[in-house]
Amino acid sequence: MKNSCTLTFNNNLSAHVVQVHSPTALTAALQQLGLDQPRPTLALVGGASKISESDENDLRRIFLEVIAPLAEQLGVVVVDGGTDAGIMQFIGQARTRIRGTFPLIGVAAIGTVMLPGVKSMNADAAMLEPNHTHFVLVPGCNWGDESPWLSEIGSHLAKGLPSVTIVVNGGEITWQDVAQSVKAQRPAIVLAGSGRTADKLAAALQGEVTDERATDLVASGLLHAIDMSKDAAALAHLIGQMLSEPADALPG
Repeated sequence: MKNSCTLTFNNNLSAHVVQVHSPTALTAALQQLGLDQPRPTLALVGGASKISESDENDLRRIFLEVIAPLAEQLGVVVVDGGTDAGIMQFIGQARTRIRGTFPLIGVAAIGTVMLPGVKSMNADAAMLEPNHTHFVLVPGCNWGDESPWLSEIGSHLAKGLPSVTIVVNGGEITWQDVAQSVKAQRPAIVLAGSGRTADKLAAALQGEVTDERATDLVASGLLHAIDMSKDAAALAHLIGQMLSEPADALPG
């Protein structure tokens, strides 16, 4: 694959794709994608698979009725892992259904995704989500190699404007993603009730530590939990508040 190209998917939507090889190339890569103007940024991390059927239905509704419309209303950039599964699929499909215009950027390790004309050496390689508008392909052949890049790209896009991470469900890699968010001093909203890693973090915020990895993350003061079964307006208010306030005024 060339360092940059345009992919057209089976749904007739197209996405701009750029490949980067080092962090020093990120600024130029984002300029190449037309994403060089600072914008508030929402990073989505969490479950790509292993989301229960009942939770999946609830989460699809939350992405369609709360997260995508709010991203559109606030004019933010949304960044995630970019593959056609789980929360990345939910936000992609929600954006298309509401006819959203906000940039939706997938950040993926090149060795973990299927690309036209490129033979993947990874038997677990995944398809790119076809409703995203941009993809940044970064070095790596293993799931999780994209974690530091996703966080760094979020910081590059915001350039000092508010940026927030939303943690939904998730497995082992989600721990890395949240740690990277904390390292970047980015506040995170944990969707309690969405399962697995998110629920362990939410429990730790209530003083119930079921995984020691949660201890330092909670101690940062950057994590905030909200129950996904509560009124969607509460979630929308918290996300909107965090993305509308100056970065130095955010909680944590």
